[in-house]
Amino acid sequence: MVVVGSDWSVRTLAIVAGRPEGVGQPANVPIVPASALGLGYSREDGTPTWVALEEAVGRLEGGHATAFASGIATVSAVLDLLPAGAEVAVPSDSYVGTRAMFDHAERMGRLRCRRVTPADTGAWVAAAGEADLLWLESPTNPSLELIDIPAITAAAAGRAKVVVDNTFATPLGQQPLSLGADIVVHSATKLIGGHSDLLLGLTVAAEEELAAQLRDARTRGGATPGALEAWLALRGLRTLGVRYAEASRSAALLAERLGKHAAVTRVRYPGSGAMISFELAGPDLADRLCEHLRLIRHATSLGGVESSLERRAARPGDAHVPSGALRFSVGLEDPEDLWLDLAQALDSLD
Repeated sequence: MVVVGSDWSVRTLAIVAGRPEGVGQPANVPIVPASALGLGYSREDGTPTWVALEEAVGRLEGGHATAFASGIATVSAVLDLLPAGAEVAVPSDSYVGTRAMFDHAERMGRLRCRRVTPADTGAWVAAAGEADLLWLESPTNPSLELIDIPAITAAAAGRAKVVVDNTFATPLGQQPLSLGADIVVHSATKLIGGHSDLLLGLTVAAEEELAAQLRDARTRGGATPGALEAWLALRGLRTLGVRYAEASRSAALLAERLGKHAAVTRVRYPGSGAMISFELAGPDLADRLCEHLRLIRHATSLGGVESSLERRAARPGDAHVPSGALRFSVGLEDPEDLWLDLAQALDSLD
């Protein structure tokens, strides 16, 4: 692999880390569709394709990365680290699939869940003294609430393990390991892949011993990624810097304009990134807006080059979300075209 500079920016690392090194080597790691390499199965040791992806993402996050077949498989691997009867603190607003995993484990008697309001730092600090693991997600999905990661990791030091779902922020927005977290997880299906064409998850552990435990959970669970998916994720990673910057510029502009529209009652935007949450007066208006969109896709997917929007409260498991709230994933279309589409849909609600 290319020897990377320690002082290079995250944007540069996203482009160069994990590339083959030496004269005559290809510019990109090829797809290696092998089930066996040498004396072992590829599900145990990895193919060059997803080893390169792990090298690159590990560099970006500052830890030891492990690739999984999906984002939800990373949650399963983290749960595998916990002893029976462990207590886990989880945010009351977070990705519906994550909450479903923890709820199922609690129903099965494997662990006890403490549900914490994302912005209630005092409650998280209290949980740090009693729980075995704190699962953080910031910004949260779908409401884009923010969690004070440094304050919570400081309280948890030497006590609870801290995991941060960094899917929305990406390594371009924050690097939780540098803030004291033990593990970072990503659904690379979203912004890292960036083209709505793959399923893949990643964990990044601060310590090699912890990374080895996650890799062992991956092997025993059979949650290894496919060769094509790993190659697509690595290809998508190469453009994450420019995609994140462009989407952030467009999202900031659109969030400002949405906040000034009479039909919009609330806007949440964390200041960078591709995701916006905004609210209308009720579910009927939100559904009508979705029906009137012409450019923005009415879809549950997010993080792609195409913009998408949906009313999350209409989905099973997200009944806690305000009924008129819309989660908006800003893509790479011209922001003026996106605004024209939003404006005509909002104006149609009169």
